Amino acid sequence: MSNFQQLFDSLSANPYFSAGFGLFGIGAVAAMGRGAMQLSLVLGRRHLLSSIQVPCNDKAYTWFLDWLGREAGKRAQHVAVRTEWMEEEGGRVSCQYSVEPSPGLHLIYWRGSWIRLERIREQQQVDVIGGVPWETITLTTIGRRKQFLLDMLEEARNDVLKRHSGTTAMYYCTGSDWREMGGSPQISRSLETVVLQEGIADRLVKDCQRFLSSGAWYRERGIPYRRGILLHGPPGCGKTSFIVALAGHLDLGISVLSLADSKMTDSVLQARISDVPRNTILLLEDIDAAFKSREDTGKEVTTAFRGLSQITLTGLLNALDGAVGSEGRLTFLTTNYPERLDPALIRPGRVDVKQYIGHCGELEIEKIFSKFYPEANKDIGKKFASYVLTSSKDNISPAQVQAYLLLYPDSPNLAVKHAHQITNTDSIQSK
Repeated sequence: MSNFQQLFDSLSANPYFSAGFGLFGIGAVAAMGRGAMQLSLVLGRRHLLSSIQVPCNDKAYTWFLDWLGREAGKRAQHVAVRTEWMEEEGGRVSCQYSVEPSPGLHLIYWRGSWIRLERIREQQQVDVIGGVPWETITLTTIGRRKQFLLDMLEEARNDVLKRHSGTTAMYYCTGSDWREMGGSPQISRSLETVVLQEGIADRLVKDCQRFLSSGAWYRERGIPYRRGILLHGPPGCGKTSFIVALAGHLDLGISVLSLADSKMTDSVLQARISDVPRNTILLLEDIDAAFKSREDTGKEVTTAFRGLSQITLTGLLNALDGAVGSEGRLTFLTTNYPERLDPALIRPGRVDVKQYIGHCGELEIEKIFSKFYPEANKDIGKKFASYVLTSSKDNISPAQVQAYLLLYPDSPNLAVKHAHQITNTDSIQSK
């Protein structure tokens, strides 16, 4: 018998060694079993389950959560409440409550299948842009059904588009990001409600439509796919009103950028113009009030926002047509005093179209009158326009005509009778 065999026999006869060896064997088998189970769970989850994760910084997160609130929030036992404010006629504000699945685990039933929904809110992690706790939504279902979950996202998207049809989303810049005004889009304004000089509206609409459908043409020729339009003219003549109506007609939103924001700097301005919300018109109103022309050395023109705005003219110029500028951007600028604008700001490439929006002529006054009183005879409208133009020493803006006619909402005859007082509406008494 070899020395090795003698050593093995002696250790086998030792009760302490036998017990330890047995425990070690059991532990090894248990560890192997636990590892095999974990491996099988991982493999099963990878091959037998499908899941999709939507983070809170994704564009789909907001409208998908809204859709979940209506689809699953009503049946969920644990919900979070969201208050929505709605403006009614007369300016009154009412609120309504909607529910959405609260953070945690939920089971939802959609198209004949059960889906595990997990909404996680990280208390220690914050979204840098929004400044709110980081959230994710994870959807999991049995089977290799990734497309099934993608169909759910597509239904949510179509539902949002359907509910927002006929509305215009308005965004404003907070400095750190873009936020939607009022929390919900406003009803789109018809182009027919804006009265401009003959042919102006049609010409601008066709120009914008041609630009929006010419992306490939711009790229093939190496031209930056951006277009700037300057609307200038006296106040109250419909510059902003036309832009709002145009956005609704083109099925676009409006992103309003205020250069008077005290937190706005050149770097922030460049970042916000580069990430303007998709499918929106970028609007910079009263651009003349932000800067003083470099060619104007007189003291009569001063900056309306002196001491507040940190933006420089160079910063604005670089943001509008810099290397990081957003593609496919339609930018509108408005001003009452185009002569105060720096030539570099309105040069071709930054401003491609300049359109004057002026006072009312006889035809425009007749159109406004007929919109207020569609049942009135056309001859009354012509008489009203003639009275207004012959009695007024100053030019008349559409805003003045509208403000006057609001004094007689139901009486076209009284409106014609007092037409000579249109420039002195303070002394007119509605009857």
